[in-house]
Amino acid sequence: MTLLWIKALHVFFMIAWMAGIFYLPRLFVYHAETDSQAVKDQFKVMEKRLWFFVTPFALLTLIFGVALIYLYGMDWFRAAKWLHYKIMLALAFYVYHGYLFVLVKRFARDENKHSPRFYRFLNEAPVLALLAIVVLAIIKYQF
Repeated sequence: MTLLWIKALHVFFMIAWMAGIFYLPRLFVYHAETDSQAVKDQFKVMEKRLWFFVTPFALLTLIFGVALIYLYGMDWFRAAKWLHYKIMLALAFYVYHGYLFVLVKRFARDENKHSPRFYRFLNEAPVLALLAIVVLAIIKYQF
């Protein structure tokens, strides 16, 4: 029973985290498109609040993921090759999350260096990584 609760919480916090970090680059698109300083200032507040709102979800996703590995045991972890790929992709999301923070800081200083098109790509490309994580977790493809 505990295992199922931890798995449910891991999935819940991952979904909440992904929702936030998929929306943040969309805010960057709109921020990069505007010339109005008042609008830019509003986006700065929204971006900062969103990043700090979803960061605990990222940490809780990690905590419950590690708890699952602990509960399943090291023998399972060694044998679950699919999980190693999933972890690599998840680590990429943590790097992505950190990069979004760098961008939040740049926008806060009015030092944006990228076009709205760049932020559209930044917003859409991680969807493929998330698809791979879901497929690995559900199918548990053995490499």
